[in-house]
Amino acid sequence: MAALKAVHVSDVPCLDHVPESPSFALYSSRFSNAAPRSSASFKLPKFVVVGHRGHGMNMLQSSDRRMSAIKENSIASFNAAAAFPLDFIEFDVQVTRDDCPVIFHDDFILSQENGTVFEKRMTELSLAEFLSYGPQREEGMEGKVLLRKTKDGKVLPWDVEQDASLCTLQEAFQDVEPSLGFNIELKFDDHIVYEEDYLVHVLQAILKVVFEYAKDRPIIFSTFQPDAALLVKKLQSIYPVFFLTNGGCELYEDVRRNSLDEALKLSLENGLDGIVSEIKGVFRSPEAVTKIKESQLCLLTYGKLNNVPEAVHMQHMMGIDGVIVDFVQEITEAVGDMVKPAKGGDDEEGLTEGIGKVQVNNTKPKFSQQELSFILKLIPQLIQI
Repeated sequence: MAALKAVHVSDVPCLDHVPESPSFALYSSRFSNAAPRSSASFKLPKFVVVGHRGHGMNMLQSSDRRMSAIKENSIASFNAAAAFPLDFIEFDVQVTRDDCPVIFHDDFILSQENGTVFEKRMTELSLAEFLSYGPQREEGMEGKVLLRKTKDGKVLPWDVEQDASLCTLQEAFQDVEPSLGFNIELKFDDHIVYEEDYLVHVLQAILKVVFEYAKDRPIIFSTFQPDAALLVKKLQSIYPVFFLTNGGCELYEDVRRNSLDEALKLSLENGLDGIVSEIKGVFRSPEAVTKIKESQLCLLTYGKLNNVPEAVHMQHMMGIDGVIVDFVQEITEAVGDMVKPAKGGDDEEGLTEGIGKVQVNNTKPKFSQQELSFILKLIPQLIQI
């Protein structure tokens, strides 16, 4: 993907004046001692667990029932996740052709009529068309069949144990437990080179809803689209912006997407607040954790290995700031065992309030070559990339 030309700050209208009394993203009951954000760096006050697409993503061909328990990216999934001690849920936001931010992961929506499968680009649908797929909220109404294409190209019915209707970003703000943070992924098609005017238009539509409905809810923006990351940082200065990367596990035309080093460079040069990497990329280059932490950036990870408690434990030891997971019950329990309530008085240094009092891992990890080798050998799956 070719890089877009730079957008001058003066050409991008800042929306920070929209909320009457904007509060920083981490002012919530879960992070009541979080310090106000400075212009220098953003800090997460504890090791965080984030629910992937809510209660977990759907994998239609998986033999694990947890991967098809609840429709992903739905209000039902978000509220199911809220029953566990999660800090954030992650979900994908796109904007319909009539400028409504909606929550949906795939670039295309698939359905079937008279035995023929067809697909439509998400962003070319109106809000009404988008909501016409899947279960309908009105009693007696039947929605269009919702299908999904797997990575190997198979088209399957999108069957889950607990189905749910599609939803908008506004509804998520209104209907999900207010203390639960939102990691809003700004979703764009990897195969499209976007004009800067289009990106600004889409991001402004999303920010309008965020500013109107977020209130004190913790918010983090993230995106794989480098130019969208830079623009959302210029459009507002209230909420932190993280750059998403595969960490070199996949390669793209846009070199900014192809390594943790490139992600670090992009983030530092443009004042971003953190990086979200595929965990395999981090385990392949664990020395990058030290570079990122020394640069005062936050580091979160995603990927299938984050559903393995041992892999999450290793990340906590390495100084990573949090994990995005599908198995929310299992991983929140494992993290609860990992981060035990601290002993001592209320004034003990290095403690913060949230879900109990926990020790905050603010140390900068430094590993010898022997230790790095041990990390790589600890989880054999890491070499199967």
